Amino acid sequence: MAAPADQLLFAYGALQHPDVQLDTFGRLVETDDDVLPGYALLYIEAEDTRTANPSGTTVLPVLRRTDGPRDKVVGIVLSLTADELDAADEYQMSLYRRTPVTLASGRAAWVYVGRPGRTG
Repeated sequence: MAAPADQLLFAYGALQHPDVQLDTFGRLVETDDDVLPGYALLYIEAEDTRTANPSGTTVLPVLRRTDGPRDKVVGIVLSLTADELDAADEYQMSLYRRTPVTLASGRAAWVYVGRPGRTG
């Protein structure tokens, strides 16, 4: 019996792309649109030029918590198994850390935010 896809991961960058999902999880993941309130995106140049996103650029999006009432990030929610969530952790560079958040829909999910000191 297959493990349940009971882990929710909010994606705002490369994990939204079907080719990245296929490479990371071996399948296209069930997704829903959602919004992460109280956060903003900033863009940084990757320290390691080998870590380009699917478009080939080394400029990467990084979430920054603002708690601002007007700040929000639009993305998708991926329904993952525990093993797939581990695979997502491996996919993310040392630039990111996984943290729990509450989405605009009221659902609890994981999201990758910038590691302290790595995002300026």
